[in-house]
Amino acid sequence: MTPHPFEVQDKASQAAVRLRPRDAASLLLIDRSGSSPRVLVGKRGSGHAFMPNLYVFPGGRRDRSDSRQAILRDLHPHVLAKLSGDLESGTALSRGRGLAFAAVRELEEETGLVIGRREIGRNRTPRLCADLGSLRYVARAITPPGNVRRFDTRFFLTFTDEADVDPGAISDSSELHDLRWLDMHDLSGLNMPDITKTILQDVKAQMTVDPSLPFGGSLPFYFSRRGQFFREVI
Repeated sequence: MTPHPFEVQDKASQAAVRLRPRDAASLLLIDRSGSSPRVLVGKRGSGHAFMPNLYVFPGGRRDRSDSRQAILRDLHPHVLAKLSGDLESGTALSRGRGLAFAAVRELEEETGLVIGRREIGRNRTPRLCADLGSLRYVARAITPPGNVRRFDTRFFLTFTDEADVDPGAISDSSELHDLRWLDMHDLSGLNMPDITKTILQDVKAQMTVDPSLPFGGSLPFYFSRRGQFFREVI
């Protein structure tokens, strides 16, 4: 009998299906200084277990300490409310800020770009003081069961001019290389995950309606259930 494509066949795949998604955050950084908006992407190395050799937005897993870090400006009230309603827990506010901080932290670690400033913290240790004030919350996606890694990723977005970021200051890292500003109207030629392309299309559609992308708007939520792919609006 031919097994159903979503049936679990061995202990390893059973473990993958049961794997609990971990909180993660990703950041769409858009340069709108030219005639066409461009978004920052980079290529993950071949040694990564998750999405190797694919072009993605900067981002990564939320660390527990991200919710306790210093910030210059808080998230816009509409964004914070949307995140808090999405998270549905007693720690929703701090967890939401932690996710936004993780997106900014990963951007710095992977590209060298800082949204906020670097300062000296306790014990004379350098630290990131992130500016969350310009971040929009634009999408959520949960990695389908069966993958070697699963993440519940919140996608944030900001513009280089609002975040006071120099687009020319990007620098490759061990996490992302071949960093480039991708024309949002020409997504061909790069090997990207389907979810990355889908969210870019969503953002393009929103920017067609309002190029400023207002804070607190509705957003897509992508997830799988019993082998089927779903899109909800939250």
